[in-house]
Amino acid sequence: MSKLYGKNRLIPAIISIRDKEELRRLFEEHRPQVVFHAAAHKHVPLMERQPRAAISNNVYGTRNVAVVAGEYGVEKFVMISTDKAVNPTSVMGATKQVAEKVIRVMNGHYKTEYVTVRFGNVLGSRGSVVPLFKKQIAAGGPVTVTHPEMTRYFMTIPEASQLVLEAGAIGKGGGVFLLDMGEPVKIMDLAKNMIRLSGYEEGKDIEIKITGLRPGEKLYEELLTKEEGVEKTQYEKIYEAPLEEVNGKWLFEKIESFGQCNTGEDIIHVLQEIIPTYNPNHTPDNRNLLQNFEEI
Repeated sequence: MSKLYGKNRLIPAIISIRDKEELRRLFEEHRPQVVFHAAAHKHVPLMERQPRAAISNNVYGTRNVAVVAGEYGVEKFVMISTDKAVNPTSVMGATKQVAEKVIRVMNGHYKTEYVTVRFGNVLGSRGSVVPLFKKQIAAGGPVTVTHPEMTRYFMTIPEASQLVLEAGAIGKGGGVFLLDMGEPVKIMDLAKNMIRLSGYEEGKDIEIKITGLRPGEKLYEELLTKEEGVEKTQYEKIYEAPLEEVNGKWLFEKIESFGQCNTGEDIIHVLQEIIPTYNPNHTPDNRNLLQNFEEI
């Protein structure tokens, strides 16, 4: 960024999105016109162990940034979501769907236009499977695959950037935009191909080890719910899911009720009230719950 636009155009600020007053001070100082909201806890198994942290950051934090953006007259607000938000089985995915609903109901409250983009797995990004497989192959194996039938959608970093920018340009508020990523890729096939392309023979030089699904993980991801459908946009390979009707008053009352949750099961229950399709495959570990939500 500094090479392209000069050092004065990039100003880092270390703050927590859970601190609304600090956000207000930041917006007061810089008066942004466009906000790209990518901050989130995205580690699926870890959020199964810390559901309060997922609610605090992914739900309350998103609400804070969206509200402050509206208060300061931001023209466009683009939130980065995930395909794990569709028919979620994890706390992380469920909290991201709640965040999507927050963004939808924000439209009309302020002049800001709020849109969401829904990512698949971004190739080469931090924590993604391809760099992990490369590292494991370089170390002589084994290459770890959670399940032989697991599939995932993939997009490149340029495709992810294009989706964010073009959705921000054409989105009129409330919509969810996604990229046509083609057919999902079987992770076992990806592992075998990477071993072969590295000059090794699977089973002889490099072993593949099946480790089992981790808490919250799905065998396959989906890009849309059964109710959403999809519409073409003016940009090739970018689609928009029509607006979902969300009762904003009811939603925010439910979000506030997380503050009365004493156990992980309580949090799951509220998430299921908000998202009837949320089907957790793991019970959160109550031993790791924080005692109270931070004041937000």
